[in-house]
Amino acid sequence: MEAAKPTEDVLQTNGPAAPKQPVVASIADFPEFEALKAASETGSLNQLLDVEVCVTAELGRVTMSIGDILKLGLGSVVELDRSVSEPVDLLVQGVPFARGEVVVIEDRFAIRIQEILDPKHPGKKS
Repeated sequence: MEAAKPTEDVLQTNGPAAPKQPVVASIADFPEFEALKAASETGSLNQLLDVEVCVTAELGRVTMSIGDILKLGLGSVVELDRSVSEPVDLLVQGVPFARGEVVVIEDRFAIRIQEILDPKHPGKKS
C-alpha cells in the first residue's frame, strides 16, 4: 500500500492549553478497493452479484413489556399485528424489498413473492 500523500491543507489547533501545531490532512489510498472503483466507473454490478446478504421474512410484530415476555413459556401464544390474509414482508439487510404469501414446499416454509417494493418508498410497489 502506498503512503498517503498530504494535501496542501494545514489546520491549526486552537485552544488556550494547546500550543499551535499544524495538523496535516491526507487522502487515503486503498488498492483493495480498486476493483469496486473500476466497476462503479463502468456502471457494472457484476462484481457484486456474489455478495451474500441477509434475507428475512417478517410475519408480523408485537410490542410487549419485559414482564409479559418473562411470563412466556412452552405453549404460550404471541399474537402478532397481522391477519392470516395479509402478505408477509421480505427484508434484505433489514430493508423492505418485497411482500408475499407463505407457502409450504415439502417440509419447509417459503415465500411466494407477490410484489416488489420501491426502494425509495418501501410502502409502494415499484
